[in-house]
Amino acid sequence: MAKRTKSKPQERGSVLFDVVYEDDSRASNRRVPMEILGGLDGDEPARELIAEQDRVIAERSGRPARTIRSLNRSPARAPSTAED
Repeated sequence: MAKRTKSKPQERGSVLFDVVYEDDSRASNRRVPMEILGGLDGDEPARELIAEQDRVIAERSGRPARTIRSLNRSPARAPSTAED
């Protein structure tokens, strides 16, 4: 039998962002669909989507929504090198 080779990870269609709020709290790896990004607006649609998600979470939890200070793409993780 032929040895099975490991396939490369497929693009999952989302981008991860790190968010810093006005109160200096931080949320890492917030997932945003790739299809809403790019074009002339750049990453601004991600800010709007995350702000909307935060509003929904705040409404459900009964806490005030936090204001986003900055939004940056999370650094890409190095692929794991598992040995067989």
